[in-house]
Amino acid sequence: MRHLLDIKLIRYLLVGMMNTVFGYSLFAFFIYLNVHYSMAVLLSTVLGVLFNFKSIGRLVFKNKNNALIYKFIGVYILTYLLNVAALRLFNNYHVNMYLAGALLLVPITLISFTLHNNVVFKERVSHACD
Repeated sequence: MRHLLDIKLIRYLLVGMMNTVFGYSLFAFFIYLNVHYSMAVLLSTVLGVLFNFKSIGRLVFKNKNNALIYKFIGVYILTYLLNVAALRLFNNYHVNMYLAGALLLVPITLISFTLHNNVVFKERVSHACD
């Protein structure tokens, strides 16, 4: 089981890199357009959700169940709130928003994987009856 989790995590990280480039590019684009950081995170998150739902669901968890979109969105709402709170903290210390966004990529990604693996795409374990 541990080996399967390792493979899933590796797939998640690879797909996550693709999704991160997509999402961070959107975030940076909105910051470049002078959009407030909280709105930049919101817009990049909303635009990335559908793309990420399909890529993570199919490529990482081998799951095509569209009904899971609600739980998936719930994870994104939580990670959005965590991201904005952390960006606010960085902003209070006058940290550059490009740098702050980049520094938050790893912790937000790890939180997101944990929630996707244990809440959204959690595999049901069937017990054989003897």
